Amino acid sequence: MTTCGRACRRGVGFRLAACYFLHMAVTKKRAQELALALENASAVPHFDRLAFRTPRRIFATLARNGNDLNFMFDHAQQAHFCELAPHALAPVPGGWGRMGATSCDLTQVDAKTFSAALKAAHERANAARPKATRKKTKAK
Repeated sequence: MTTCGRACRRGVGFRLAACYFLHMAVTKKRAQELALALENASAVPHFDRLAFRTPRRIFATLARNGNDLNFMFDHAQQAHFCELAPHALAPVPGGWGRMGATSCDLTQVDAKTFSAALKAAHERANAARPKATRKKTKAK
C-alpha cells in the first residue's frame, strides 16, 4: 500500500488518494462550500471580507483574494488549533487575536484541520445563548 509521509508518521495507513485529499490546501471555493454547508450558515459582506455567520454571530471571515480565512474561536479553541497547525494558523495580531480571532493560511492548511476548525467555530457561533438568571427581590 502506498501512503504519504505525514500519514505514515502518524501511524495511519491511508491510501495515497485519501492522503492527497486530507493534506491538500483548501481553495477559496471549497472554503465557501464547506462553510455554507453548515447548519444555519449564510454569507454576507463584511468590510473587505466575506463573513460566514449563523443568526447569532459571525464564525469566520474570508479574504476577497481567497488566501486566508479568520476563525472566531474561544481561547481554548485558539490555543488548540494554533498548536495543531502552527504553520497555517496563528492569532490575528492585536485586540482581535486576544479575543480569539485566528488567521488561517488556506495555502498551508490541510483539509482535515480546516474542516475541524470550521466546525468548532461554527458550533460556538450556533450555540444557544445561556438563559439569564433573574435576581429575586424581596417584596416590601
